[in-house]
Amino acid sequence: MPMPTPRSSLKAVLIASTLITAGVAGTALPPTAARAEVPMQGYADLVARVSPAVVFIEVTAKSKESTPMAGSPFEEFLRRFGEIDPQFRMPQAPEGGQVMHGLGSGFLISQDGIIVTNNHVVENATDMKVKLEDGREFKAEVVGTDPMTDIAVIRLKDAKDLPFVELGDSEKLRVGDAVVAVGNPFGLGGTVTSGIVSAMGRNINSGPYDDYIQTDAAINRGNSGGPLFDTEGKVVGMNTAIFSPSGGSVGIGFSIPANTVKDVVAQLQDKGSVSRGWLGVTVQGMTPEIAQAMGLEGRDGALVAEVQQGSPADEGGLESGDVITAVNGQELTERASLPRLIAAIPNGEKARLTVQRDGRQQEMTVTIGELTPDRAQVASAESPEGLGGPLGIEVQPLEPALARQLSLPDGASGVVVTAVDPSGPNADRLAPGDVIQEAAGRPVETPRDLASAMREARGKGVMLMKVLRQGNPVYVGAEVASS
Repeated sequence: MPMPTPRSSLKAVLIASTLITAGVAGTALPPTAARAEVPMQGYADLVARVSPAVVFIEVTAKSKESTPMAGSPFEEFLRRFGEIDPQFRMPQAPEGGQVMHGLGSGFLISQDGIIVTNNHVVENATDMKVKLEDGREFKAEVVGTDPMTDIAVIRLKDAKDLPFVELGDSEKLRVGDAVVAVGNPFGLGGTVTSGIVSAMGRNINSGPYDDYIQTDAAINRGNSGGPLFDTEGKVVGMNTAIFSPSGGSVGIGFSIPANTVKDVVAQLQDKGSVSRGWLGVTVQGMTPEIAQAMGLEGRDGALVAEVQQGSPADEGGLESGDVITAVNGQELTERASLPRLIAAIPNGEKARLTVQRDGRQQEMTVTIGELTPDRAQVASAESPEGLGGPLGIEVQPLEPALARQLSLPDGASGVVVTAVDPSGPNADRLAPGDVIQEAAGRPVETPRDLASAMREARGKGVMLMKVLRQGNPVYVGAEVASS
């Protein structure tokens, strides 16, 4: 996955390894009228009830690449830490590929064997074996996957009358609520950890729909795809990533909210894929300088940097420079909120956008389209400004007001670097205020131009840029991360 947005030395890591099992046999949990208080005697009863539905997934996969570990759930570890435990080093596969055996986790949501897990646990799987806590083993097949949210649904073959857990309502979670994770970190057998909800709505820049629950319940490599429970025994999240300098828990773990899981799982079960709404804009966050230049009081909203020709946004009248502050009455507190809100609107439905244009607020109605794979690829490529991207920088178009603020000559063009990831590939090469005018030998006037040059340069690992720095042109050899 793309690097998150670290503004310190911490790293975000997909926690794809080892199994999750614990507890004794049980069945679906009965509904509870009210949120339970944390029992003085601990969580023993809760764990005994829910743990039989947590499963161990053993995956055999074959990558399409010949480089070791490429395409596997453990490639992220190799890239970030430079080594993998010997038990995960795989033999050479026929035709130049790599055979890999991975371990992951999941949880049953129905008695006939429907399991939810992370996409990166089962990605590229050619064979899957699932083991239950009571020792039973089943073959499994993929029902559907959604890489954008890292959610997958698999089905056990010839299964019935199995224990299962229920997905709860993550919208009811509050910061400070008690939560419990059940897992098998580092292969240490059934492990239960408890903590609280540390934050909601976290964006770690792992994808366009980041909306994570942050918890201090210890989550390590091995918890991936496993459940995060509330004190009623309902699944309120699926453990997916951690912030850590070493890969071990430092009390900052991230879970996909149960409400997101429910929506995605329902679509995957129904048709094996996920449909999302499409607006057709490239957006960026608001900075104090931009807000001041545009005469806006706050920094809320998403600034439209570019409108794709023929898109719903184009047909609906949106223009570059508009600031979208609300969708169907729901306010945008940050740029990252817009993709999630648009994605939730079905194809063909109308959306009411609140827009700031030329200092005035207006309401616009746009008919939402469908985000097809080709459109998703274009949208991703046109947004190199995220700190977690291959360049590790944030950029924005060079508007006339900003050019004057930077004391640039009349007619200056390019994109302005607004932030640089201090732990990214270009921390010592680029700086905020740099104006990128050329990349890979071609002029750069928009973020799309930079993205296009970046795609071509990925295979080389480095890209020559012409940069205007404090009014002086300089050339920079910028590193382009491979993922």
